Amino acid sequence: MGEIKSEIKFLRGPQSRYEEFRFTIKVLVEFIRGFRALHFVGPCVTFFGSARFGEKHEYYEMTRRAASEIAKLGFTIMTGGGKGLMEAANRGAKEVGGKSVGCNIVLPMEQTPNAYLDKWVKIRYFFVRKTLLIKYSFAFIVVPGGFGTLDEFFEALTLTQTKKIKQFPIIIFNRDYHRDLLEHIEQMKIKKTISPEDLDLILVTDSIEEAVEFIKKQSIARYELTSATRPEPLRWLLERI
Repeated sequence: MGEIKSEIKFLRGPQSRYEEFRFTIKVLVEFIRGFRALHFVGPCVTFFGSARFGEKHEYYEMTRRAASEIAKLGFTIMTGGGKGLMEAANRGAKEVGGKSVGCNIVLPMEQTPNAYLDKWVKIRYFFVRKTLLIKYSFAFIVVPGGFGTLDEFFEALTLTQTKKIKQFPIIIFNRDYHRDLLEHIEQMKIKKTISPEDLDLILVTDSIEEAVEFIKKQSIARYELTSATRPEPLRWLLERI
């Protein structure tokens, strides 16, 4: 709780130079912890989705099956590490012998890591967490969610649009749930606040098979991914897989 209070204090406005330097160091330490924990997990496919849909919900089963099929391609499944559809994705990976990792966020009502993670890291700041979720991924899967899911989706979309990261595919599952969002994106295209080509690497689908083929083409073939893509640990840095 003290960590949350310190962040709120920082966001109120300019602090002393010491406090701002201290905050900068804390952010640096967060990044280093995240990099060390996740350096050997990739290549990943990251799932963005809600923590609020339980095991009996149709979205849970859809996410679980999708993650299983994508894990079979050799990808590590990465999520925010929490419950709901994040758990479903991690569970789907584990059930087929795939790798499963999470970037867990520290919240006032603490979010605990789900039971299907091989490895996870706890992160204090959302912007650090989003960086880690994006950094190791060769595709992004958007399943039903709320503000956080949309924030992560548009972060990935903006980074690919502006070419701050490579043009990795983004797949939106469940056309009905995202109907209003898709209409708004179409409206942006009509009003020319985005370009038609900005949407080239977005696939909207209800088909897991179609999503798998899209990833094969736009990730595996395009970036020539193989098992050799994973780096080896350096003993002098005390690294381990």
